[in-house]
Amino acid sequence: MSKDEIFKQQPGDEPFRFDDAVAAVFPDMLQRSIPGYAASLEAIGSLAARYVKDGTQCYDLGCSLGAATLAMRQGIRADRCRIIAVDNAAAMTERCRQVIAEDDAVNSPPTPVDVIAGDIMDVEISKASMVVLNYTLQFLAVDDRDALMRRICDGLVSGGLLVLSEKVLDEDKHMEELLFDLHHEHKRRNNYSAMEVSRKRAALENVLVPETVARHRTRMKKAGFEHIAVWLRYFNFVSIIAIKP
Repeated sequence: MSKDEIFKQQPGDEPFRFDDAVAAVFPDMLQRSIPGYAASLEAIGSLAARYVKDGTQCYDLGCSLGAATLAMRQGIRADRCRIIAVDNAAAMTERCRQVIAEDDAVNSPPTPVDVIAGDIMDVEISKASMVVLNYTLQFLAVDDRDALMRRICDGLVSGGLLVLSEKVLDEDKHMEELLFDLHHEHKRRNNYSAMEVSRKRAALENVLVPETVARHRTRMKKAGFEHIAVWLRYFNFVSIIAIKP
């Protein structure tokens, strides 16, 4: 696994992009930057074992290199299922296809995976028993988020599950400042320099736009989800599950 040293070289004066340089170090970047990331993947596998139904489809929207796709695939116990993994970054989908091909060759899993290069706003979601948005919604324009949530809920079968993992804001300004500082301390403990942290923050400004948990809950309710719960929180990162009635 290549080490993330992107912002040792890049000044952070251009918007963050999911390009070849990021794809090459993405696993290391996620592990060192997102508290609780490994736990979110582990839960996706467990939830897939419980919620994926025979003859349905699963979606990994914003699949990047396919970590959540593999977690779903390894957890699925149902028959005649298919996973559709979608990302709009060519560098990500190219490497994701390689990751899936390696898994095919080594493990011969029964659940096929289609990796699609495209905009998740354009992908038809149908006959789905599980949809994953793992740190994806935060990169969409805020005005597009309600429509995507409605499309996801409409495309799920009854009892279908959405897993949404996001960076969030806290409603309490004092606590938001504390969680912000704790997250940056987390990155420093994972050997990112203060310069790297500052440069990446600048590059993500207006690219990653977080919201509060309350806003996510409201959006899910309006879209048609009935049962909603935060199952994991680590500093200012959460994972939420929502079930369609």
